[in-house]
Amino acid sequence: MKTNPKLIQQIEFKGDAMIIHGKSNHVKIRLEKISTKLLSASSIERTTFQISPSGIGVHWPLIDEDLSFSNL
Repeated sequence: MKTNPKLIQQIEFKGDAMIIHGKSNHVKIRLEKISTKLLSASSIERTTFQISPSGIGVHWPLIDEDLSFSNL
């Protein structure tokens, strides 16, 4: 059985933008376009997340937010 490596490798925040580092590229997304919860979250809330086993989803437990990034 083959396993797929996680597509999302790392997530960082700079101001009101999130940078998602994938296996082969990175994407910078303005938070206002994808999540008002992340936009208004504290630094601790933003940086407390779990990458899904599939490697394409992220869960932020402190703000109960889930996002999927299948295009990385």
